Amino acid sequence: MSIRYERMNEEIKKTISEIIKEMKDPRVSDMTTIMSVDVTNDLKQAKVLVSVYDKDDEVRKDTVEALNHGSGFITRELGKRMQLRALPKLNFKLDSSIEYSVHISEIIDSLHKNEK
Repeated sequence: MSIRYERMNEEIKKTISEIIKEMKDPRVSDMTTIMSVDVTNDLKQAKVLVSVYDKDDEVRKDTVEALNHGSGFITRELGKRMQLRALPKLNFKLDSSIEYSVHISEIIDSLHKNEK
C-alpha cells in the first residue's frame, strides 16, 4: 500500500474518532475506539474497525449497529472536515483483538498460578 493511502487512512481514522466523540447517540459507548481504517483504492468503501471496551457483548454490538446506522451523518461530517472529493461508504466492524489478548493473558496468568 502506498504512503498516500496509509496517510489518508490515518487522517480518516483521526477525524472519525473526533466525530464519534461528539455524537450524542446514547447507544454509542463512551469507551469506543477506532482501531483502523482501510479505504479501498477507488475510495468507494472504507472498513472501519471499532473496539468497544465493555464486558457486555450486547453493548459492543449495539455500538457497532449505532455507528453503521449513523454512517451517513459520519460520512457527511467527514466530508466537511476533510474536504474530500470522493467520500467512501463507511462500514463499521467490531474489532475483538483487545478482548482476545486480554483473554489469552488471563489464561497465561492462570497457568502461572497453578505452577505455584
